[in-house]
Amino acid sequence: MTHRAIPIVLMILTTLPTAAVAAPDTVFFPSADGKTEIVGYLFRPQTPGPHPAILLLHGRGGPYSINVNRDCTLVSRTNPSAACNAASLSKRHAMWGQYWADHGYFALLPDSFGPRGKAHGFGRFTHDDPDRTDVNEKTVRPLDAEGALSWLRSQKEISGNRIFLQGWSNGGSTALNVMQRQGAATSGYRAALVFYPGCGPAALLAQTLRSAAPITMLLGTDDEEVSPDHCRDVAGRSVAAGSKIDVVVYPGATHDFDDPGRRRQSNPANSAALHDAMVRAIAAIDGLKD
Repeated sequence: MTHRAIPIVLMILTTLPTAAVAAPDTVFFPSADGKTEIVGYLFRPQTPGPHPAILLLHGRGGPYSINVNRDCTLVSRTNPSAACNAASLSKRHAMWGQYWADHGYFALLPDSFGPRGKAHGFGRFTHDDPDRTDVNEKTVRPLDAEGALSWLRSQKEISGNRIFLQGWSNGGSTALNVMQRQGAATSGYRAALVFYPGCGPAALLAQTLRSAAPITMLLGTDDEEVSPDHCRDVAGRSVAAGSKIDVVVYPGATHDFDDPGRRRQSNPANSAALHDAMVRAIAAIDGLKD
């Protein structure tokens, strides 16, 4: 494990994704919970496949823009939402989905909240809200990710042995729990990119992670929602136990440092972290061989 303080310098702007040509496809697949049909948004590469794929796990705010999601509840095949849909994803999710598609990856963003009547998402410091029990990052959301893996492998345009995982905040904790559930298995997600996750006992299945697949954890020193030091402690114990975890720490970066909106990117530390993270993300998984 390497703890790195990245200098605040802007990376090459050509690493940023191009403008999205169209909204992603809306798809449906079963969660591994055996009862919930998940709605997902699939970004497609422009060249013929097969291509690798990456699953994108949203945070506690949900996948949609905060400008529209306040009144959204159920999003499903039988109850499509006029506000929360493929055209109203948050800027961050749309940016990353298009980024992966531009680099030759299918990117699937599942909505774990909408099919359970909670497309509005949740505000800051609501972790103890009982309304979040049925979208819990330890007991529920990992099953959505496992259902997504099965669905992605069923698609003929996708390379079934090159499927990766990326998560933010609550979705980052979910990603770590998916890797913990996967454990020593080598047939699941090939690697995980985890942005500013919650790493406390309430968020993670274990405080020492055991994963055969590599994990890259990206943290900001000035995170106002979760503790980067706690995550570093978890990573240190996990590496000592044999897991492959690379920790990147961005000085001065906050929670949501990769949100491309003006408010977050007005902080030079966030801007530097965003550019570095995009370069680092593709490098972390592009080099993994079949």
